[in-house]
Amino acid sequence: MRIVSIGNDNSTVLAVDMGSDFAVLPTKADVPCSIKSLIRDWAKNPLNIDTVEQSGTRMAKSDARLKAPIENPGKIICVGKNYAKHAEEMGSEPPSIPVIFSKFNSAIAAPESNIVLPPISQKVDFEAELVVVIGKEGRNIDRADAMSHVFGYCCGNDISARDWQKEKPGGQWLLGKTFDGFAPLGPCIVTADEIENPHDLKISLRVNGETMQQSNTCNLIFPIDFLIAHLSQFVTLEPGDLIFTGTPEGVGAGRTPPVFLKDGDQLEVEIEGIGILRNRMTDC
Repeated sequence: MRIVSIGNDNSTVLAVDMGSDFAVLPTKADVPCSIKSLIRDWAKNPLNIDTVEQSGTRMAKSDARLKAPIENPGKIICVGKNYAKHAEEMGSEPPSIPVIFSKFNSAIAAPESNIVLPPISQKVDFEAELVVVIGKEGRNIDRADAMSHVFGYCCGNDISARDWQKEKPGGQWLLGKTFDGFAPLGPCIVTADEIENPHDLKISLRVNGETMQQSNTCNLIFPIDFLIAHLSQFVTLEPGDLIFTGTPEGVGAGRTPPVFLKDGDQLEVEIEGIGILRNRMTDC
């Protein structure tokens, strides 16, 4: 099932992508009205596509404004250098344990939204990523059980200010990664049952139509089950938490000469079986 959030600054409704249009979920007492409650209750109260088709109000895609599928996650956990060729292009060896950092919720951005280039950075970069949406709470999760904690998947873009991440005293990973809008997410959440093998998905990123990144999630150094088990030793994973699983090679900072984002650049992250996440960079 492909679940989207639709609305404006003051309200949000959930809907299911039916292909030609959206079926808006009814807001009755017995139907979850938020994405977090829907995820939390999914195991005992999953959506039935036939029920959605019969009871949901239909909306033309042209009339819908997509919001980020999850606008206020409890945690945004990111994995660095999780593709060997990306680690190599950034001048380092593949890590022996996952490199973990985070972003603030204010970094979340909607599909099709504009992302402001910060005036204090001149080296803003792109990173296409498969994002895992946690569906079931867990701590010290066994790796053999880890995939049962996955609700679904999104496209993500770990936009990064390389001058802050790499060139400031101490290496300011958090600040370089968490400017407002630096975590575009979407266009939907595809539930886990729709993705036969999340470790065999084509992933790519285009800037103004030119392919800059192209790989496959089979190249992840640390697969999703390992990441979930590993992270759950440190923090309780909760429904709606996000894990950005890392980016493949081809980022702007790894090119000769480097390619950094500028006003008007159009970004497209495409992941097989999920869709295309589009955003535009702007100076204001």
